[in-house]
Amino acid sequence: MITALFGGSFDPVHKGHINAVNCLLQSGISPDRVIIMPAYVNPFKAENSRKGRADCSQRLEMCRIAFADIPKCTVSDFEIKKGTVSYTAETLEYLRKIYPNDRLILTVGSDSLASLPRWYRFGDIIGMADIAAVSRSREETDRIYGYSEVITKAGGRVTIIDADPFEISSTEIREKIVNNQDISCYMDKNVVEYIMCNSVYR
Repeated sequence: MITALFGGSFDPVHKGHINAVNCLLQSGISPDRVIIMPAYVNPFKAENSRKGRADCSQRLEMCRIAFADIPKCTVSDFEIKKGTVSYTAETLEYLRKIYPNDRLILTVGSDSLASLPRWYRFGDIIGMADIAAVSRSREETDRIYGYSEVITKAGGRVTIIDADPFEISSTEIREKIVNNQDISCYMDKNVVEYIMCNSVYR
């Protein structure tokens, strides 16, 4: 069995995230399950103000809504329930205990792949999981090949997953919400409804 981990702040979860998971499912990796893991606090964003952000329960619920109809996907509250800074190595250890015989896949974008060698317990991460790097453009793919060389030289295994371009970030989506701009083309309609009904980011 193959279990893929797809983590992030998901603040908010958008169609770029959903597309990445769909492309992973359709790739040669063909995972049997994908664990969607909203972080309690991303270690690279721990010092950021939470003002204007969704809280943990809201991000968790938005992920549950966004991935509800995607097969093989499960949203986990493991990192949120920990209530502390999230480290990928610890999450992989948790998954290893639950799925001791599975091949683990860590799914990341190009920015995360570039910084991966600096992550806490990098050696343990690439020892526990293979890496699926999601690329959203030809230029990004070229960069990923460069980043991959560093990881493979350290003993890691990297597979590149091509995804459709998505030209907006969660930060930009939050700004549009604050400015009362339309976000429907960037997000699942049910997530948009949740945001509006619960006044998230306002």
